[in-house]
Amino acid sequence: MCTACACGTADTTSAQVETSGGTAYQVSGMTCGHCVSSVSTEVGKVSGVTGVQVDLASGAVTVSGAGFSDEEIRAAVEQAGYTLVDASSVSVS
Repeated sequence: MCTACACGTADTTSAQVETSGGTAYQVSGMTCGHCVSSVSTEVGKVSGVTGVQVDLASGAVTVSGAGFSDEEIRAAVEQAGYTLVDASSVSVS
């Protein structure tokens, strides 16, 4: 059962949005597809974000776009009900 949102699901679905590069963040507390969807939706609302890819198994959230800050991503993750563990972004290609 999902402990973060209590939705009762336990799947390992991940949201896949095509990204050609971006910034990777580590998020804790996600346990199901609903969690992935919540994080994807909130991070996707941040101005300048053009793509979000969430890997439930690793807790990695890769964000593509320009003009957003780590703090904006942190706030979006917290709005979804989760914790940004590593605020130091790592560029990926």
